[in-house]
Amino acid sequence: MRWSLRFLNSLEMSYKDVFYFVAMCLTISQEKKNKQIIEARLKQNDIDWEFVVEVSTGHYVFPAMYCALKREGFLTYLPQELLNFMEHVADTNRDRNTQIISQAKELNTFLLSHNITPIFLKGTANLLAGLYNDITERMVGDIDFLFSSEDYPKAIQVLKEYGYCKQKQLATKYPYPWSKHYPRLIKDGFIAAIEIHDKLLIEDYTQEFNYNTIKSNIQVIDNVAMLSDGNMLNLSILSNQINDFRFRYRTINLRNAYDVFLLSKKVSAKNAVNTVKGLSHPLNCFLAACCEVFNSPDSLEYTKTKKTKAYLILFKEQFTNPRKANRRNARIKLYNSIKLIFSTLYKAIVYKKHRVWLFYYILELNYLKEHLKKI
Repeated sequence: MRWSLRFLNSLEMSYKDVFYFVAMCLTISQEKKNKQIIEARLKQNDIDWEFVVEVSTGHYVFPAMYCALKREGFLTYLPQELLNFMEHVADTNRDRNTQIISQAKELNTFLLSHNITPIFLKGTANLLAGLYNDITERMVGDIDFLFSSEDYPKAIQVLKEYGYCKQKQLATKYPYPWSKHYPRLIKDGFIAAIEIHDKLLIEDYTQEFNYNTIKSNIQVIDNVAMLSDGNMLNLSILSNQINDFRFRYRTINLRNAYDVFLLSKKVSAKNAVNTVKGLSHPLNCFLAACCEVFNSPDSLEYTKTKKTKAYLILFKEQFTNPRKANRRNARIKLYNSIKLIFSTLYKAIVYKKHRVWLFYYILELNYLKEHLKKI
């Protein structure tokens, strides 16, 4: 289904206006003050809906925003063509998530039958735990699960025997020797790829938050193992702050933020982030940013320090002075690129696995360059 935005009004709203509008829309079922603010804004009939769609889809919260507006009876304020598009997206995502839940349950039953316990992560775990009022709220890419170091190779073997195989892709045949998870696997007839994890965070931080740190607090819901609510909250933050490098650039993703908001209604967010001592600062800063964009809900209380104050100044800069923020981010990106090059070279000198990988990776790059010249 194609949807045209031509019917929308060309109204002036800044990126900050739209970002905060979308963020607060997500919370209107739980936060009365935000519901009043959003309804008053909707009644003004001055929303740049094209910009709202752009931001909400870019942050993977478009279905969640639709569900929130629907629950509170606010859909009457929306243009009919936009409403039709929202309903189509919501129905499509609900169907996809229904299939993902079924696939996840089947995988769980299969692995348990082989005496292997998968610990479901991220969006799939949230769906299985019933975190959302409507399963269409969460956009899910892959099915992620974590295994102990003993079960990790067993899980790979039995899932391959069960019909899961690597995706055909243009990526290198020589993957980097360190990764959080085994290369993505797919199976004919199933909607989602799977990622088999033996780690939760990227290389430099894996000792701070891993299987051994979370295993004592695993919860089991309907025979499905997943992280505790507190560690689900922590992983939602760390996936954004550490794995996606957003802490470096002082930005957040609203999908992760919304998950954290919902989880904060079940567990003390402030207490949860303080359990990961080595990463309490980026965890606390994410809470501070969530508190800011969600209009200070009580459940997102965080520890206020000079560092979080400084973080929020830079976080807000993306809205108040985007040119300055972009220049700063360009410098950070350049620094990180240089750091990565030297780190890769150092590891290639010290570790044989990295040395072999770099050798074949360079050979493959040269092959691809020659191949592209012929196209």
